Amino acid sequence: MSAEAEDQATSRPKTARAVSYISWVALALMTTSSVASLRPSPTMAVYGLASIFLYIVPAIVFLLPTALVSAELASGWDGGVYNWVSQGLSKPMGFLAVWCQFAMTIFYYPSLLGFVASTLAYVINPDLASSGVWTAIVIMVCYWAGVWVSSRGTKGVAGLASGGLIIGTLIPGALLVILGIAFLGQGNESAAPMTADHLLPTWAGLSSLVLIVNNFLSYSGMEMNAVHVSSLRKPGKEFPRAMFLAMGLVLLIFILPALAISWIVPAEELSLTAGVMQAFDAVFAAFDSQWLTPILGVMLVAASLGGMLTWLAGPSRGLLLISRKEGYLPPFLQKLNKQGVQQNILVTQGLVTTVIALAYALIPDVSSVYWIFSVITTQVYLIMYLLMFVAAVRLRRNQPDHPRGYKAPMLTGLCGVGFAASLAALLIGFVPSSQFGGGSTGVYLAIVAGGALGLGLLVPYLFYRFRKPSWKTQTQEEVTA
Repeated sequence: MSAEAEDQATSRPKTARAVSYISWVALALMTTSSVASLRPSPTMAVYGLASIFLYIVPAIVFLLPTALVSAELASGWDGGVYNWVSQGLSKPMGFLAVWCQFAMTIFYYPSLLGFVASTLAYVINPDLASSGVWTAIVIMVCYWAGVWVSSRGTKGVAGLASGGLIIGTLIPGALLVILGIAFLGQGNESAAPMTADHLLPTWAGLSSLVLIVNNFLSYSGMEMNAVHVSSLRKPGKEFPRAMFLAMGLVLLIFILPALAISWIVPAEELSLTAGVMQAFDAVFAAFDSQWLTPILGVMLVAASLGGMLTWLAGPSRGLLLISRKEGYLPPFLQKLNKQGVQQNILVTQGLVTTVIALAYALIPDVSSVYWIFSVITTQVYLIMYLLMFVAAVRLRRNQPDHPRGYKAPMLTGLCGVGFAASLAALLIGFVPSSQFGGGSTGVYLAIVAGGALGLGLLVPYLFYRFRKPSWKTQTQEEVTA
């Protein structure tokens, strides 16, 4: 997902250099910080105790295969997912993979900033949390402010995200769980049943499991951390150990706050965007400390905005570098500003984001819009994972002697499980969930199919179909660099 993962379009011969080793524990913590977040907690809190099951299943069938498979690919081939898929399948498929990494952010930012808007509302006026106009304004203002900051080439922005794990995840999450336990300890009854009968979600057709799709997005991004496998002293032993520790930590960060929210806020009152703040507001009210709610809101907003800034330029940077070499995008989108930033891509993306943001103002139910955008984001990203799993099998078969720093055990089986899980999640995303608010199924399908298939498949096909030799703008200096 980062620019570092895409900075090279083709693999280069390994040159001897001093390796700066990191411990497997450090890698586990790095992975945890890039994956774990409180943002999806309200989504799973709707299921109460069954959220444990709905988090563990995708961790086993998606998170683990993704982590181990991408580790083998990263330890053998530079250039990120573009090079993996290009060598394993073809260059057009490589372009599709890196395009999907970029395109998912077009819907990711509105859903992320929708969370920011509802959280910020609790700092100003909680009634604004359900206002589509307020949400649309916040999305547009925050995104364009981020474009302005990124286009100036501001350095040190990445530090905002590293602190975000502590400021916007660990502290609020731990506080939410501790106060939730104290809330129950005072004799208050849990809003969600906490009995063994509720460990599994109630089956009411496919729609009862649709929310699990959102968890695939929660666990995505493991291919970004796989690039660090070569920094371990004993990758074969230490990388799986790091991934299992990271899985445990991520599950705790996801599950415990979700349970705490389900104890405090009834499912029928829960907002998918404002659920975290609803829980904080309710528990602080129980302890006569509601003055703390705005403070927690500011912490969550700061962490989310820091994460947005660090993600803003990364995927588009990778797409830019590959397009300059292969000519996949027209020169207008490859143009750099004085700071060397791909400003035209960011601005074009911003125009699309602005249009998407208006959906929050036009559709009455903010939670429905948030859910739809989350599904589209997940489905576009899943296309990339489908390609990655197939490419990994072909590379193991066609290049068995290619040097790899790490070999995933039972690679074909892992890829089979990951591919099947990703495909199932992609297909289930077309089934409207209860969070759609009882809207028209046809409208839902049109929006999701148009967003996921149109942006994820049709747009890159058109770019590739109408590309021209003159679109290759990589300079000789860049080629020999």
